[in-house]
Amino acid sequence: MAQDFYEILGVSRDADPADIQRAYRRLARQHHPDVNKHSEAEERFKDIAEAYDVLSDPELRRRYDAFGEDFRRVPPDTDPAAWRQARTYADAGAGAGARGRWASGAGPSGGFGAGDFGDDVDIEDLLGGIFGGRGRGGRGRAGWGPGPVPGSDHEAEVEVSVEEAYHGTERSFTISGPDGPRTLDVTVPAGVVDGQRIRLRGQGGPGSGSAADGDLYLVVRIADHPRYRVEGRDLHALLPIAPWEAALGASVSVDTPGGAATLKVPTGSSSHRRLRLQGRGLPNRRGKPGNFYAELQIRVPGTLDDDEQRLFEELAKVSSFDARSRR
Repeated sequence: MAQDFYEILGVSRDADPADIQRAYRRLARQHHPDVNKHSEAEERFKDIAEAYDVLSDPELRRRYDAFGEDFRRVPPDTDPAAWRQARTYADAGAGAGARGRWASGAGPSGGFGAGDFGDDVDIEDLLGGIFGGRGRGGRGRAGWGPGPVPGSDHEAEVEVSVEEAYHGTERSFTISGPDGPRTLDVTVPAGVVDGQRIRLRGQGGPGSGSAADGDLYLVVRIADHPRYRVEGRDLHALLPIAPWEAALGASVSVDTPGGAATLKVPTGSSSHRRLRLQGRGLPNRRGKPGNFYAELQIRVPGTLDDDEQRLFEELAKVSSFDARSRR
C-alpha cells in the first residue's frame, strides 16, 4: 500500500489549500537534497513533492480522495461507490473467471447484484481497466499487477530576482534519472510572479510500461530585494524627497526594473503618500501589467550650512503650519 499523501505532508484530510502549502514549504526546505545530506532525503523530498502536486490540484485531490492510490488508473466518470465495491470483490479473490453481466439477483452469495451496480453492468468494465486485468482471469498470464502507470510529477523551486522576473532569464538544472543525471536549460519567461509554476513536460518520474513520463514543475520564488517589494504583479518602493519638493511639488526620477521613469509629486505632499506609475510593475503576457507604487519619504539635511540655517529659521518664524495638528 502506497503511503498516504496526507500523512506525507502531515495534514488532515480536510486541510485547506493554505495549510497544504505551508506544510509543503516547511517539509521541502527541511528535506531538499541541497540542504539535507541524509541518504534518504532525496527520496523523502520526491514523496513530499508528489503529495503536494496532487493535493494542491483540486481535481487531482478530488480523485485521490475518491480512489486512493489508484486515482491515476481509474477511468474518468467512474462512480466511486461502485468502484469500491468492485475492488472489494477483486481483493476477495472472486475476480477469477468472474466475467459477465450481472442482473438483479444474479450476484454470488454475499456479493452484490443490481441493487449495487444497477441493471446489466459488466463487472469487467469496472475491474479490467482499473486493475490491469486483475478481474479477468486471476493469476493467469495477465497477472495481478497494475497496467501501465504514468510517471509521477515532480516539483522544484527556482529563485529569481525582481529584475529577472521582469525581463525573463535562463536557468540550468541538473536532474537525476534512470539513465543518469541530465542538465536542462530552462527559460523563465518575463512577467512571472511568485508561486507561478513552469511545466517541463516529460521531465518528471518515469512511467511504467507504455505510460508517459511525469512532468517537472518549477515553482518560481522571487527573492527579497533591497529596493522593491512585490505584491502579485505590483511593485512598491520608497521614494525619498526633500522638504521643499514635498511642499512645492516637483518632478522626480524613479528607478524601476524597466528603467527610469518620471513621477510628479503634488504640491503639499506628506510622507507615506503613495503615488502610482500605471503599468510599470511586472509585465503580463495575457493581460494587464502590474503597477509601480512609490511611497514618499520626506528627508531633511543632516547638517545645514549658514544659508540653509537662516532660511529654515525664517520659515519657522513666518509659517503658521502645525505639524501635530489633526487638520
